[in-house]
Amino acid sequence: MPHHTPLIGTIVAGLVVAFIMGSIAHRLKLSPLVGYLVAGILVGPFTPGFVADAGLANELAEIGVILLMFGVGLHFSLKDLLSVKNIAVPGALVQIAAATLMGVGLGQLMGWPLMGGLVFGLALSVASTVVLLRALQGADLVDTRRGRIAVGWLIVEDLVMVLALVLLPALAAVMDNADGSGASALLAPLLGTLLKVVGFVVVMLVVGRRVIPWALHWVVHTGSRELFRLAVLAIALGVAFGAAYVFDVSFALGAFFAGMILGETPLSRRATEETLPLRDAFAVLFFVSVGMLFNPAIVVEQPLPLLATVLIIVIGKSIAAWGIVRAFGHPNVTALTIAASLAQIGEFSFILASLGSGLGVLPADARDLILAGAMVSIFLNPILFSMIVRDHSKDEDGPDAEVDDADGPRIGHVILVGYGRVGKLIATHLVAKGVQFVVIESSGDRVEQAQEDGLSVVRGTALDDRHLLAAGICEARRMLIAVPEGYEAGAIHEHARHLKPDLHVIARAHSDAEVAHLERLGVPDVVMGERELAGRMLNLCGVS
Repeated sequence: MPHHTPLIGTIVAGLVVAFIMGSIAHRLKLSPLVGYLVAGILVGPFTPGFVADAGLANELAEIGVILLMFGVGLHFSLKDLLSVKNIAVPGALVQIAAATLMGVGLGQLMGWPLMGGLVFGLALSVASTVVLLRALQGADLVDTRRGRIAVGWLIVEDLVMVLALVLLPALAAVMDNADGSGASALLAPLLGTLLKVVGFVVVMLVVGRRVIPWALHWVVHTGSRELFRLAVLAIALGVAFGAAYVFDVSFALGAFFAGMILGETPLSRRATEETLPLRDAFAVLFFVSVGMLFNPAIVVEQPLPLLATVLIIVIGKSIAAWGIVRAFGHPNVTALTIAASLAQIGEFSFILASLGSGLGVLPADARDLILAGAMVSIFLNPILFSMIVRDHSKDEDGPDAEVDDADGPRIGHVILVGYGRVGKLIATHLVAKGVQFVVIESSGDRVEQAQEDGLSVVRGTALDDRHLLAAGICEARRMLIAVPEGYEAGAIHEHARHLKPDLHVIARAHSDAEVAHLERLGVPDVVMGERELAGRMLNLCGVS
């Protein structure tokens, strides 16, 4: 068979160049997303050298969107979604209307027809699923109230865009009909789409709630980890594709509901772990596919329209979202977080631009500005988001706080990193011995479990100095790193030793390579599970 095919070439080029550029971005203290976008430009059609297949890259990117929304759904319950409906629904609708009006205004200045300006404005109003969720995950905000508001807002935007995609052809026909007799044709697709969305939700809540958990429990009882992993991927991709094929809703929405239903079962954590590597790989291809769309020539050919487009996306839309959230009585840091999350556009914008161009209602200049605006806004978004989170992370009180400081003064205590299976066992023994300790955990479910167990918890990652300081690392005498990844444990050790050089660290490892890596980093004590098991079994049989 041939050694080069468009599919293999696109995957290899996308991942390899993304790794190189992402590493460079990391060394420059920038978000790796910036590197992935640059990688897309390098393998795109507007730069010399290898050109990846943009169509295939977009399809591969959709898999990343599906898996990402599935993962969010695993941590998101129907109760969480309904708890933010009072702000997410009106907020998203008003923000979409404001951004659309700004787009129509720019379209009028550019001399485009009203319909073209309407499509342009709609494309600028909807945020990218991948970018928003990556920003929230990077700041450990998905499981906070402001994270739930942002995700609920995103779901409403997706529903509105589904309606827009169905109604746009009918609306274009009405606009072309001089006597207005085609206006009645607009009602049929609207009602049809609403019925399909309601039908999908009903099927998922009535049928999916029974079939999905039953299927996964059956797979678990087979004892095959490989079959379980395959079942999780089949559910995520199958429900997403079925939702789009049968009910005409987006892949992302279908995957979100599949994850939300699965998240109500005890298997949600394991399902998350099984899909994580594949999800991250395909999410990278999404950013590469966006970069491939960017034509650098537009910066020279249309600098002022491009600047206006970016200002609408990054400034105009953000101000509208901030004002709406503040008007509903939420704190300033919540409003800023939502505003920063939405200050970009992505996949739905591309679909709208493609449909508008195909219908002949969107000018070519408008399409190019949408693609360029998406590229620039996604490039700027992680920088803007990190600035807001860093500058305002201490301003928030109540359930939105991403760092839940443990109560009371602590001197000579122990810091336990990770509250998984091993972490829980360690915590149980520390409590029994009366040892004072603080848990650092990033998973919302595990944080809630630790709090229910009456433990002092800092919600976040031990790779962040803020969370280490919140756990009182300067006063601690020991750190127990119970996370399952040895290389992650090494990075945590380096961060901890930077803040307190004499801290005694005990880390967990799974292999001889991880043990050697941790020892090279200077970790004083490394515990490898297999060695301890072998030693214990030898002791029990009288061989020491």
